[in-house]
Amino acid sequence: MLTYKYSKTLKFLFSLYREGIKLGLEHTYQLLNYFGNPHLNLKIIHIAGTNGKGSTCAHIESILRYSGYSVGVYTSPHLVKFNERIRVDGKLISDGEIISFMDKASEEIKKIKSTFFETTTVMALDYFKKKKVDIAVIETGLGGRLDATNVIIPSIVVIASISFDHAEILGDSIEAIAQEKAGIIKEGSPVIITKQDKVIMDIFKKQVLKKNTSMIVANVPNNIKIDYDGTHFNLNGEKYVTPLIGEYQAENSALAITALKELNSSFTYDVIFQGMKRVFWPGRMQRISENIFYDVGHNYDGIKRTLEALKKMYPKYYIYGLFCIKKEKDLDSIYILLQYFKKLYVCQDKNKLLVNVEKLSKKLKSFNLESNPVDSVKSGSRILQKIVDKKSIGLIFGSHYIAYEVFDTFEISFDYYNI
Repeated sequence: MLTYKYSKTLKFLFSLYREGIKLGLEHTYQLLNYFGNPHLNLKIIHIAGTNGKGSTCAHIESILRYSGYSVGVYTSPHLVKFNERIRVDGKLISDGEIISFMDKASEEIKKIKSTFFETTTVMALDYFKKKKVDIAVIETGLGGRLDATNVIIPSIVVIASISFDHAEILGDSIEAIAQEKAGIIKEGSPVIITKQDKVIMDIFKKQVLKKNTSMIVANVPNNIKIDYDGTHFNLNGEKYVTPLIGEYQAENSALAITALKELNSSFTYDVIFQGMKRVFWPGRMQRISENIFYDVGHNYDGIKRTLEALKKMYPKYYIYGLFCIKKEKDLDSIYILLQYFKKLYVCQDKNKLLVNVEKLSKKLKSFNLESNPVDSVKSGSRILQKIVDKKSIGLIFGSHYIAYEVFDTFEISFDYYNI
């Protein structure tokens, strides 16, 4: 009975996508008010950025949990199950809690025409209040200034790497995108930011002055080394390791460490070190078999960083790729990175949310790039398993939407939040 009700509830929840993306806070405030304004009772870390904000959330969550805090985390999108988006102390929100919230909210949602993300944001905040978390880690969905999460009053604001993405919504220049991200800065909420290009830093400095708050730039990690165990680095003269692979993960870790020390200066080196060792954030340079990796990176900066990490780990190896993408126009910037593959296969997800393989292959051909369409993620993965040898590696990349199929094909357990 619960399974049927859960499926029916999710069907209604996902139907709210028809309302599209509505940048603005009015409906979120209305729905929050309907639930008694749960956000006003929470201590919150608010995180924005283009790439790395999810990984930064994961590091902050892991360290806080190891140090004894009760932690609520709200991130998006999910990889396998909707419940992943909302979790407390490592456990996903239950099907029953989702049903209960939606039963109470459905009429109000219809009345105000709340979107999917507005609804899930309020669901998370209401759940965190019920669970009486010590602190909530909230990731923005899209942009910042008009993102549904920007109703909160954070203790600190954390800004990860900013680059081009969602230009059709956030603006067609890096300045416009940075301006949107800077919109989450509030008076009295210190800003911790990873080092960015000068044009981005100038925008944040201006907003910090306007909001009469302070800004700390995380120190750049050094002596970075990548291996199968993760990423080793030094920060402020201390040695750390994160299980996540890539030089950029050292930057994300440094940002998380800096933010937590600003939040509470009593965090010790041992607590941070041990907490970081326990981080697990699937779909980010995740090794899914001997020489095959999966990464959800879908924009130029994300894919570039993944390829740089692979080339650093395997400098003399060929790379075979299985690629998919949500928007054809994103290829205009990404295509130049695809020339590094020895052979490239293209696929589409089962739900047909991504670009059709024939269309994708044709578009790649217009850039003088040869690709090989396959009929499914599974068949493309099987091909990689056959052709990848001791002198080559495989990379499955381009979208979150294929995560379930990738994990299913490689028989990877997804019960990681309950460790």
